[in-house]
Amino acid sequence: MGRIVLVTGVSRHLGARVAEAVAADPGVDRVVGVDAAPLRRPLGAVEHVSADLHGGSIAQTVVDSGADTVLHLGLTPAGSAPGGGSATGNGNILGTMQLLAGCQRSESVARLVVRSSAAVYGESGHGPLLCTEEREARSMPRSAYAHNAAEVEEHTEALARRLPELSVAVLRFASFIGPSVDTPLTRYFGLRLVPTVRGYDPRMQFIHEDDGVEAVRRMALSDKAGVFNVAGSGSLPLSQCLRRVGRRRFAMPERGLRMLGGLARRGEFDYSPDQLRLLCSGRVVDFSKLERELGWSPSYTSSEAFEAYLSEHSGGPRRHNAAPPRRPHRTRPALGS
Repeated sequence: MGRIVLVTGVSRHLGARVAEAVAADPGVDRVVGVDAAPLRRPLGAVEHVSADLHGGSIAQTVVDSGADTVLHLGLTPAGSAPGGGSATGNGNILGTMQLLAGCQRSESVARLVVRSSAAVYGESGHGPLLCTEEREARSMPRSAYAHNAAEVEEHTEALARRLPELSVAVLRFASFIGPSVDTPLTRYFGLRLVPTVRGYDPRMQFIHEDDGVEAVRRMALSDKAGVFNVAGSGSLPLSQCLRRVGRRRFAMPERGLRMLGGLARRGEFDYSPDQLRLLCSGRVVDFSKLERELGWSPSYTSSEAFEAYLSEHSGGPRRHNAAPPRRPHRTRPALGS
């Protein structure tokens, strides 16, 4: 008998695409897609269940589904939820706690994959920082989103300790980007006048949306456990990204973020100080552990992923250019081997 996979966050782009990709695998019998929000489009063979991630219904849904594999992709990027960062963070943490409770009660769940963020590594000051999964963050992350992602990981790790028979993988993603992605970061690149923090020109590392979907799919159907960074190779300075997008920018002192926060709360500006702090990190993640464990590498470098985004979103001549050719994947072992 094939697997039964439950995927949270299917009303959003990543969750929907992962659910479809997993449903197409011959080793999977059923995929149950869970989200309180309505689907943006039909998901083919994926069974949609409306369940509130913040209440007890998600825990019961996990139990009732009979799923042996749970993919928790409901981590919401900073600024994506109505009500701002506080509402987003509460939703991330409460939703995760309810889902983990369902995994603990279930007699069938044997595999859990949780979406996290490279933001948990915090800020590195003015110098670049290469982050591996084994290193401790230099300090607690300053942004609320990073705090929330770290707390999601803490709850997941606690469940793994309580249930050593449960195979758990946590994926720390770099910033998603690509032709179809709509995130706070892509909306930032689309602002007519782009704020930056004076004295910072951080390195931007991306993961192409196709590679992000493939990373989750492969991890879901493998038995690899632990924490894994997921990113495209290389990085670009933020200043270079903004030049290529063709946006005007203005630099503000870091203390000016307080004023920006007031404008954001009144709806006069659509980029919060919490989001802007994420652009002060200067972090670049090492994803060699992912490559070793899965025998697979992302097809797009960070630069190529950004070019794919520009091909659809730039107002200049790049708009109708084809995305850069995909590099062939490295040799891949059979899934589940």
